[in-house]
Amino acid sequence: MVTPQTTGHAVQVDVDLKDADRLFLVVRDGGNGYGCDWADWIDPRLTGPAGELSLLELPWKSATTAWGQVRVNKNAAGGPLRVAGKTVERGIGTHANSIIEFAVPEGFSRFRARGGLDNGGTDQRACGEQSSVQFLVYTALPTAAGGDRSPEDALGNLDVGQGLEASLFAAEPIMQNPTNIDIDHRGRVWVCEVVNYRHFANKDKAIREAGDRILILADTDGDGVADKRSVFYQSRDIDSAHGICVLPTPDGPGTRVIVSAGAHVFVLTDDDGDDRADRRDTLFSGIGGVQHDHGIHAFVVGPDGKLYFNFGNEGKQIRDASGKPINDLAGNQVSADRQPYQQGMVFRCNPDGSEFETLGWNFRNNWEVTVDSFGTLWQSDNDDDGNRGVRINYVMEFGNYGYRDEMTGAGWKTERTGMAEDVPTRHWHQNDPGVVPNLLQTGAGSPTGICVYEGSLLPAVFRNQMIHTDAGPSIVRAYPVQTAGAGYRAKSVSILHGARDNWFRPSDVCVAPDGSLYVADWYDPGVGGHRMGDVDRGRIFRVAPPGHSAMVPEFDFSTVPGALAALQSPNRVVQYLARTSLRKSGAAAEQGLATMFTENSNPRFRARALWLLGKGTHGDAWVQRALEDSDPNIRSVGIRLARQRTRNPLPVIASLVEDDSALVRRELAIALRHQKIPAAATLWAQLALQHDGKDRWYLEALGLAADGQESLFFTTWLKQAGDQWNTPAGHDIIWRSRAPEACAYLARILTDEKTPIDAQPRYFRAFDFHRGPAKEAALKSILGE
Repeated sequence: MVTPQTTGHAVQVDVDLKDADRLFLVVRDGGNGYGCDWADWIDPRLTGPAGELSLLELPWKSATTAWGQVRVNKNAAGGPLRVAGKTVERGIGTHANSIIEFAVPEGFSRFRARGGLDNGGTDQRACGEQSSVQFLVYTALPTAAGGDRSPEDALGNLDVGQGLEASLFAAEPIMQNPTNIDIDHRGRVWVCEVVNYRHFANKDKAIREAGDRILILADTDGDGVADKRSVFYQSRDIDSAHGICVLPTPDGPGTRVIVSAGAHVFVLTDDDGDDRADRRDTLFSGIGGVQHDHGIHAFVVGPDGKLYFNFGNEGKQIRDASGKPINDLAGNQVSADRQPYQQGMVFRCNPDGSEFETLGWNFRNNWEVTVDSFGTLWQSDNDDDGNRGVRINYVMEFGNYGYRDEMTGAGWKTERTGMAEDVPTRHWHQNDPGVVPNLLQTGAGSPTGICVYEGSLLPAVFRNQMIHTDAGPSIVRAYPVQTAGAGYRAKSVSILHGARDNWFRPSDVCVAPDGSLYVADWYDPGVGGHRMGDVDRGRIFRVAPPGHSAMVPEFDFSTVPGALAALQSPNRVVQYLARTSLRKSGAAAEQGLATMFTENSNPRFRARALWLLGKGTHGDAWVQRALEDSDPNIRSVGIRLARQRTRNPLPVIASLVEDDSALVRRELAIALRHQKIPAAATLWAQLALQHDGKDRWYLEALGLAADGQESLFFTTWLKQAGDQWNTPAGHDIIWRSRAPEACAYLARILTDEKTPIDAQPRYFRAFDFHRGPAKEAALKSILGE
């Protein structure tokens, strides 16, 4: 392993080739999850009875690199070769992960070189100190390193969290390279099996001409190991599929599967129940990021029966099945053209694609979104690789999440007033008004799948918490969350860690019907960078308490009592089937749902019942019951239901405007957004007066609530606030407001001798979010003009 701590940032390489006729120079990343792994083969040469031959004079047969290009006498970016600050005259520049193949002429039996870290990587401020690569030499095409990496060794290479035990559910040859999974009511694991990943950049790997596959893996004998594989669908049109969402029927016929692949979202339907797709329909099209990790990702069904999904910043746009642009419920075309949306986005729609909403934007590569029983959204987002800025987000609806400058679209490295000193805060523009705060920063990584664990099998620390996979540092974590004002705070707890095998690349996690976790493992020497180093392996692990045997509970979806019991399952698919059955039962299910809502001690089960009751015949009455509930999470569900019922939300807001829970008032603010009714301004002012000057989540909820009515809302608040504008809380409201009238107050804050000097950049930065005469006048007043 070569790191910046290695003397001279380089090592000697001297290998006896014996009688080999092929030579493979391999550079692998160190597995620490950081980028900046630029590498140079310095003065590479062959020696033997025939003398000495520089590889710079011998054309290679093939050369691949995860970033940039393999170049002679230049680094991967085309710049000069430099190692530890010293110029290298002769060498080959590349970037991990890389393979360069040469034919060895007769008379040469030894390879010599130095392997060094190029300054193109080590000089990078964000991650240069974390550069780490391995220089490896092979005489046959390498497919693995460090032994045969057999499935038998997989468990021994993992560290497992306290109170948990891991077992191997599936591995090659029954399955390869899983990108995403789902688990149905029968305990079967559905897999996106991807071997044709970015073949344009992986031409050293044989393409599977029949295309990538959707597999169904089943354990037929109850021993916890998959022993049956069914191919549900295989085609080139799902190459590099990144998402699967299973919507079955209890008996099989009519099962639908939503697959996110390339430019499309397909719905595959099994009409006859033989576990093979009979029809392929298009739900959405025109999505960017084909064969790119930053494109379309998996769908999930929320407790409201709607579909939730996202795409990364290469997705760029989404169109309907016929290719027409989509206008969302806010009246905006769904396109990353900063009108107003940009970069990665989060969406919600009905199962048929109608009532399309854009729920959040300005992410980089938000891989997968998940929804808990209250309807709260959670997801992760990847930083510009190597900047130790991976984040976990609570997705406040309609928020801007700060990957790019809201006004200019500039990147995070662009100089601006009030830039944060630390890279993660600067990376996400967290100091800018109008950016929703991050829940948690997790450092370097390549975040992937996520779910919320609402079961009771696992230890208490994991219950009702996010479970998340991060392929970069080879880890699966839980993020226990606590309410903090209108937002949340979280910590990190490890579940699985590839401590002795950094090929462990967890790509997704799902909850089974019995409450155990299943973790998909892409299994590869690297992650991202347009490359896959191994197409032969892939694993799925099962995680449960020690000694817990795999089992699948029996469910009866044909009766109301059976469906009510199933509605309490920790498995998303079982919940979906239960909701479908109870919705069809109509009035016959209402009493049972009412009992669950009023008498069950689990607030998440109560919420699941409430979503169904609130969309039923007596929905308004149940919404009112929810608004009067003692649990702020249930009151929040009531507000969300009121919005979805398309009723006028102002009476709801008025009844709770002085609620003692900032979380509830946050939801009221979101409900006020785009309500163009005179009373809305007064209600907003009442909510704004309750800002304590410390809760950024609440402040941002107020800001997005005022969208399109900034002047009316701000001036109404000023009248009610009186002298309270000149308090820390009032200064926050002014800083966040986009009303032209706020500019004069920013100037007053800046010219007040009581304003600390170190606070001034914050208020000057706020001017960057204003345009027009009011801004110009305010700035002139600061200059005394």
